[in-house]
Amino acid sequence: MNRLANSTSPYLLQHANNPVNWYPQGTEALQKAKDENKLIIVSIGYSACHWCHVMEHESFEDKDVAAVMNEYFVCIKVDREERPDVDQIYMSAVQLISGRGGWPLNCVCLPDQRPIYAGTYFRKNDWTSLLFNPADYYKQKPEDANEYATRLTEGIQKYESIGFVETQPDYTKADPRSS
Repeated sequence: MNRLANSTSPYLLQHANNPVNWYPQGTEALQKAKDENKLIIVSIGYSACHWCHVMEHESFEDKDVAAVMNEYFVCIKVDREERPDVDQIYMSAVQLISGRGGWPLNCVCLPDQRPIYAGTYFRKNDWTSLLFNPADYYKQKPEDANEYATRLTEGIQKYESIGFVETQPDYTKADPRSS
């Protein structure tokens, strides 16, 4: 069921015995999401992260929580130290959505990987309750979910773009003085 047992990442191996049907980042999980038209949960962390371990123990090791995750989502576990590129994209999403970031980083995405919701650590009951909202939203209003994902993706692209200064102003020794 869980596809992390052959991972080389110590963080992914920590989750190899979870009842959540975790996939590593890759084409198998993405194809499953597309084929089944399921939302994706991308959960990102690292082996030295305290709250990553807490959320694993409280939620990802719990069979009832795993049943909800497995029923409604394709679940992808990512080690931020192995995939900083993936982490950066979803960290930008959580910062735009919530105004803060951190790990564990949990992002709900459309089958094409575009995020529609993101947060960090969630208590078990909050996490379980939260999962029903995007699943229902996507089922009831897929066009709205797609439109939101488009706007959020555009926001991420703008957030990550760096504007370079084209001209450098001339400074004099008088500039640092206060008037």
